[in-house]
This record gives sequence, structure tokens and C-alpha cells, in this order.
Amino acid sequence: MPAHSPMRQALITGGGGFVGRAVVNALSALNIKTVVLGRHYYPGLNAPGISQVRGDICSPETVIKAARGCDTIFHIAAKAGIWGSKQEYYAINLQGTKNVIKACKVNGIKRLVHTSSPSVVFSAHDLAGIDETAPYGKKFLCHYAASKAAAEKLVLTANGADLKTTALRPHLVWGPGDNHLIPRILERARRGRLIQVGEGNNMVDISYIDNVAEAHILAAMNLCRGASAAGRAYFISQGRPVNLWGWINELLTKADLPVVRKKISFGTAYTIGAVLEFIYQGLRIRREPLMTRFTALQLAKSHWFSIKAAEKDLGYRPLISTAAGLRRTICNLSDLPAALNKGEKEI
Repeated sequence: MPAHSPMRQALITGGGGFVGRAVVNALSALNIKTVVLGRHYYPGLNAPGISQVRGDICSPETVIKAARGCDTIFHIAAKAGIWGSKQEYYAINLQGTKNVIKACKVNGIKRLVHTSSPSVVFSAHDLAGIDETAPYGKKFLCHYAASKAAAEKLVLTANGADLKTTALRPHLVWGPGDNHLIPRILERARRGRLIQVGEGNNMVDISYIDNVAEAHILAAMNLCRGASAAGRAYFISQGRPVNLWGWINELLTKADLPVVRKKISFGTAYTIGAVLEFIYQGLRIRREPLMTRFTALQLAKSHWFSIKAAEKDLGYRPLISTAAGLRRTICNLSDLPAALNKGEKEI
């Protein structure tokens, strides 16, 4: 990116998270000042040019204050996962997004890059190579997907002459520093709780963290110059899907863990998920069930997407290959939380 970037100072909501930190670091490398809005203070983000604001995305006043002096917002903060209170998912993912849009308007901010999710086009069937013309899901099986779909619609609708908006849909983000996907896989493998769902031939998209950060920068620059991405959403990935269970087993092998050998049919897993959801909801159990209907679908069905639109409009190319990303991740497994490395944390 040229040194004369039109971006001077950006607010990153959720800047202390996995994707947020990567975007902050990418912006800092370009000498763009960043303001991180998060619930905590993050010692790793105390470099020159980075300031931090502790606060709740659900507070409109907090977001407006944090955004003062910024010309761009990267709205990355979200409640992820597939289990929990509907009220909490919508408060953070939808109301939080409303607060970000309001902060843009109050502060005269011209650009908003929103981190969305491919789950907004959720389907109970295989999704193989579809593009952004695919409709939003009609019957979501988790509050995360439903709330992210509502938030993305809000962001794209807000696009106009005074505020340019775009949404990115990175799928299964992973890499060094990952605090969700890789730790869950490794921890369940250590406990013998990884079970292949379905025939094992499903193809899925994955997204290496540095590529995802680069996509965010490219999206913001597009909104600065020409804005062909304004009002549009984009799938982001490695560009080539992987066989889910083959990739998981390769990860486990490189991490010196046994590969997945247990198998269960999709139909059985889906039924178990439905029963567990009913029981957990009835008993108001807060922790996530070992299986849900959404999980069964994600583990057994194909879900990969065309990135031709991102290539054309944003100039996006996955700079780090899947193989190189896996090598980097394995070399940095010490970045995982200590409790996970010791097998002490229940998932």
C-alpha cells in the first residue's frame, strides 16, 4: 500500500481478538494510527501509534467516543460460537453494529469495513463454489448465524453518499495465535472426542489469518479509491477448498496427535444434536452441547465459496498458501493458551 494512504486513523472494534489483532498489526505496519476498542486492556497492543479504549460495543456512547478523530472503522467485534443466549448474540452482533453505524454518522466517518461470516447464507445442504448472489439463509440453526446475517444487512443498507460500507465473509480463520478453531480441534483430539461426521469427503474453505487481515486492508482502500466494493459483501478464503477431515488429520499428525478414526453418520449426529439441544435448552444448561444440528451440518457438508468477486474488486489474493500457513501454525503452537496445551480446559 502506498505511503500516502488516505487512511490516517482507524478504529478497530474487537481489536484484541484474533482477527482484530492481525488487522491492527497490518495497519501499524503501514504507519496508520489505530484505536482499539475492547472490553480489556491488551498488553500486546501497546506499540507506538496504537491507543486503546476499554468499553462495551453495546454502549453507543462508548463507540461514538472511541471513534472520534478516526476516518475509517473496521468493525470486527462479535460474539462467536454456536451456543448461548439469543439476547446476548443480538445485543453484541446486531445492536453493536447499529452503534458502530451511528458512530460513523455522528463523527462524519466515511468508511466502514464489517467482518461478517459465510454463515449468513447458511443452508442445510452442500454449498459448493457459490458466490455472493446466494440468498441469505432462511432457517438458521444458531443465534450466531442469524444475528450476523441481520448485522450484515444493516451494514450494507447503510451504504450511501456519506458512508461507504462493505462486508467481508472469511471462513474458518486460523493460524498462529488462533484462540478458537485450532485449540478446539487439538483439545478434542487430546481427549479422544473428535469424531468424523459423515462420509468424510466434504470440502470446506479455510482462511489463513494474514490473508484475512490483508483482505480487510484492501477493502478499506477500495472504499477510499473508487469504492467499487461499496454496498457489497465478499467471501474470503484460501481460494481452494480442502477436504475437511484430511486437513484436520494432517494438522493432528504434525502436532503429534492421533488421527481421527471414530466415525458417525450424519443422520445420527444430526438427531443427537437435536436431542441435546432440546435437553440443554429445557434445563437451561449454558455450556455448549458436544453436538448440535448446526455442528453436524458443518462437519458433514461441503461449504466453500467463490472468491472471484474479491479478486476482481479488491485485488485480493491469498498471499500465504495453506501449506505454508500450516507450517507456521505448527511452529507456533506455543501461542495457544497454556491451559489448552496442558489439556486442562473443558470445551
